Amino acid sequence: MITLSVDAMGGDIGLDVTAPAAAAFLNKQSNARLIMVGDSTKIQAALTQANAPLDRIEIVHASEIVGMDEAPQHALKNKKDSSMRIAIQQVKDGKAQAAVSAGNTGALMATARFILKTLSGIERPAIAKFMPAAQGHCTLMLDLGANVDCTPEQINQFAIMGNELYRALKPECTQPRIGLLNIGTEDIKGTETVKQTFQLMQTMPFNFIGNVEANHIFSNEVDVIVADGFIGNIVLKTIEGTVKFSSGIIRHEFKRNWLTRLSAIAALPVINGFKKDLDPRRYNGAIFLGLRGIVIKSHGGTDATGFAYALEEAYHEAQADSLTKIEQGIATQIATVTAVANEEQAA
Repeated sequence: MITLSVDAMGGDIGLDVTAPAAAAFLNKQSNARLIMVGDSTKIQAALTQANAPLDRIEIVHASEIVGMDEAPQHALKNKKDSSMRIAIQQVKDGKAQAAVSAGNTGALMATARFILKTLSGIERPAIAKFMPAAQGHCTLMLDLGANVDCTPEQINQFAIMGNELYRALKPECTQPRIGLLNIGTEDIKGTETVKQTFQLMQTMPFNFIGNVEANHIFSNEVDVIVADGFIGNIVLKTIEGTVKFSSGIIRHEFKRNWLTRLSAIAALPVINGFKKDLDPRRYNGAIFLGLRGIVIKSHGGTDATGFAYALEEAYHEAQADSLTKIEQGIATQIATVTAVANEEQAA
């Protein structure tokens, strides 16, 4: 039985999203149970209204809610009984294998890092997310906003974590192709930090294929793309905006006149397929990678369908025992790098 803890009050909408999402998720996954954290009276009422299977739900009361615009340090210091913090504590205490929240990203990261701590050999956690790509492929990208300023060593650590997560969740891929996001594929391009990262990643035991550009994200040519959080977040927001813009243009063009409306009927299967493939809700659920516990961040403004997908992401990570595999993989790679460095120093 996989147990997930849920910040039931977090996000822009809170229980109106998390309760029906919990019901949908549990109806799909028969070997899962949830710990819903927040105002117990309100949670009970919302779950009942959503016809959730209450026999597989435990409600844990929390008296406080972290605001979406609340400063992370303020939430960490002053909201010790928040639904967010108590949900993460369930993972720390071994009562849940993963925690899911749609709450304030900064507060969630600060709280998760404070309670769970980082894995050995990792300086900073990163936000990772799978992106849809050509031919049914998925590209894992990190960091997507947790760390604005990064050293080459930290970006290299993101690559190590991304490599191990990809292997854990996609065991058929034993040697993921790792790319460094840059403005060109040539090794002479990029900032000084990117150039130094390139040189460092060339010495690593993972399958580093060199620099990649942003248009490679949606190709089938790379499995993991790493960048600092500043660039990664800009890329993510650009992708989200482009998808929204493209969908709006398509709707507008088909509604232009009676002829285009008629053609829309004939093109409906294609339109629905396009909409399904690029529906951001299907890829909701970013991973806080590098912590001693699994924490999934849902988009704050998502609906019940999107939050259910975030629960699915947490479920699959817990089921694959990804944290154990990531920790073992990181230890192996760091040991290899250390051994090589000691040999070079001795020589």
